[in-house]
Amino acid sequence: MTGESSGTGMVHLWNRPGIIVIDKPKGPTSHEVAAWVGKMLGCQVGHAGTLDPQVSGVLLIMLGNAVRLAPLLLQHDKEYICLMRLHKDVDRERILKLAEEFTGRLYQRPPRKSAVKRALRIREIQKLEILDINGRLVLFRVQCDAGTYIRSLCHHMGLAAGAGAHMQELRRTRSGSFSEEEVHTLYEVQDAAVAARAGDPAVLHAMILSVDAAVPDLPTIIIRDAAIDAVCRGAQLAGVGIIGMKEFKMGETVAVLSQKNEFVCLGKALVPSASFKPGDTGLVIAPTVVFLQPGTYPRGWTKSDKVFPEKKRSERKPEKKPARNPAERRERSAPWKPYGKRAGKPNSQPRKKG
Repeated sequence: MTGESSGTGMVHLWNRPGIIVIDKPKGPTSHEVAAWVGKMLGCQVGHAGTLDPQVSGVLLIMLGNAVRLAPLLLQHDKEYICLMRLHKDVDRERILKLAEEFTGRLYQRPPRKSAVKRALRIREIQKLEILDINGRLVLFRVQCDAGTYIRSLCHHMGLAAGAGAHMQELRRTRSGSFSEEEVHTLYEVQDAAVAARAGDPAVLHAMILSVDAAVPDLPTIIIRDAAIDAVCRGAQLAGVGIIGMKEFKMGETVAVLSQKNEFVCLGKALVPSASFKPGDTGLVIAPTVVFLQPGTYPRGWTKSDKVFPEKKRSERKPEKKPARNPAERRERSAPWKPYGKRAGKPNSQPRKKG
């Protein structure tokens, strides 16, 4: 979406792809928070990893065409701090045992109030750590797959304990490689936007992360400056344009970077890294999501000056005469000669018998 200033006209404070990590407060929806950030900065925005209105914590806001990273960001593992309330008293040892029982692969069905189809799914709990127990209140930290419903986890833990339970409070503390240490409040973003409009954009620029920070675990490829513009225009990357790389497999998603460590694009490996060396001929990467705009780097490819001879025009074939209509065909066809009385001739005499 495009942001508007509080006064007249449009104020575009950011026009490049980037990511800003917001500390979402309790109350508004994730969509509302993203819309407010877009209005402050005057750029298109999107968010990755929806948080319920009553849940706070790490929310990734994608700026500009960084919204194309959404499929990758949505797959990131998450970490939460949850306060669970048991409906009956449960022994401390039993609660600690629950943490072990609910670590690993679990079956889950989304809650009735969720916005997705309530189909049975499998999610993995990598770690579940009990932090504190105070009566019927249990505070724990959980590291889990994307799409894990902590509300359902609390309900199932309560059933296993024989007491019942529900989620009291929840806060997301990490999404992929982004943690609470990198978050900014909406008030801080607004203050930085006001300073940027006044001519001091340094604070705002320090808040916004480059898109390559979103995919630190992907294999990377460094390409020549002369190859960047062609890749930005959709051309497949050949080995001659590659300077350095990390190991990758065929079909794997790779991050293509410039020599200045700029994120050029994401691409799909057409061949494994073991089958070629930088500088070899042959196609290596097919771009899937491009982040740099064409023209950011000078064009390193030129049009061919070779002049191709014109093809000889084939001799014109005689034009076919248009088909005649049925009436014309009847007129030109041989006339029909009737026989007998209708033709004005006497009928032939029958032969006499004997």
